[in-house]
Amino acid sequence: MALASWRYNARMRLRTLSVGCFGGGTGLPSLLGGLKTNPWLTVNAVVTMFDSGGSSGQLRDELGVLPPGDVLKCALALARNEREARKLLLSRLPTLEHARLGGHTGGNLLLSMMERYSGDFLAAVDGLRSLLGCAGRVWPVSVEPASLCAAYSDGSQTTGEVEVDNGQVEGRTIERIWLEPDVALHPETAAAIRGFDVAVIGPGSFYTSLMPIFMVRGAADALASVPGPIILVTNLLTEGRGMRGFTAGEAARRMSAAIGRPVDVVIANTAPPPSAGARERYAAEHKELLTLGELAEDCELVAGDFWSGDIARHDRRRLAYAVWGVLARRME
Repeated sequence: MALASWRYNARMRLRTLSVGCFGGGTGLPSLLGGLKTNPWLTVNAVVTMFDSGGSSGQLRDELGVLPPGDVLKCALALARNEREARKLLLSRLPTLEHARLGGHTGGNLLLSMMERYSGDFLAAVDGLRSLLGCAGRVWPVSVEPASLCAAYSDGSQTTGEVEVDNGQVEGRTIERIWLEPDVALHPETAAAIRGFDVAVIGPGSFYTSLMPIFMVRGAADALASVPGPIILVTNLLTEGRGMRGFTAGEAARRMSAAIGRPVDVVIANTAPPPSAGARERYAAEHKELLTLGELAEDCELVAGDFWSGDIARHDRRRLAYAVWGVLARRME
């Protein structure tokens, strides 16, 4: 029979890939938590370090330490026992009269104390990684203190991550962002980036979590050495009235300009918020579905429903499968 002589000649070679994930502590953990379960991936997070709000901002001002919050959240996403670690380290200490440290999360305090004890933030992060049994590494993009600054289309300027975000919420459109003072990529982080096979940027706040990483001197140069594709995971929603009309295509164009090389793949959501309550809530906050817009001809689009419940957060399993699908096609 003809079928008896048929042979399947296709071959697939599996190898471990080092994936670098770039972003901050709200969106990025969804990606990290999904990818860490893949035995063919070594997961790394390169994390923004310019948080000025909440517990992180207070610890930076009160103790003179680097803001720990985004690093902590990414480390927790990679932890061996993530659920238990989150319960313990994201719990806030009670606010007591005359107690300066009340209201901070246990994890932020732990990382800050480890930094003060060792005198080295990178050593503190490695200590936390060992403590949590992380299935990957977390790298601060820089250990030099700096503040995020923005200039808006109305001619106004502001300083501080929280203030930059508030400007967008109020309806001001960002024209330019920069860091003050100018800071450099940490040498060990630079070496780590040069060892990545592929880079995934996002998800996360576009102007306050993703773009600031590549404002750091040397970050774009290090990314240039990554041999595999640059994958951009765009957000589910815009971030206030100042981003009205912002699209996945515009995000890809602006990110390409910032990193000095094209974004090869965009992973984008095409589904609305899953419930009427969520749609009403985000509409009241002037947050709209991030539409696709126009992508470059040579940019691959991976689109689908990435919502996780009623909160604007990517479903970690769907997102991880989408990234793995890109790598399986492109990294044989």
